Amino acid sequence: MRKSGGSGVEGPGVEEEDQEEEEKGEGKEEKEEKEQERKEEEEEEEEEEEEEEEEEEEEEEEEEKKKKKKKKKKKKKKKKKKKKEEKTICS
Repeated sequence: MRKSGGSGVEGPGVEEEDQEEEEKGEGKEEKEEKEQERKEEEEEEEEEEEEEEEEEEEEEEEEEKKKKKKKKKKKKKKKKKKKKEEKTICS
């Protein structure tokens, strides 16, 4: 415990001041912990958002591949039909 002044006698407010400083330190730790938790939550949210975006991009790519495949198949079918018509005309 501290002593007030230079007289060597403990003052009545010194103990309260010590307690207040101790509480401030605890409050500061709690505040830092909360801040750290908040940052971690934000990072997790950002990671989740990035994962969702990647999934969406993959889905879009899959859709694009399906469309191209379908278009290619349709084109092939059309070409086959045209070839068949030409063969029929020639015979």
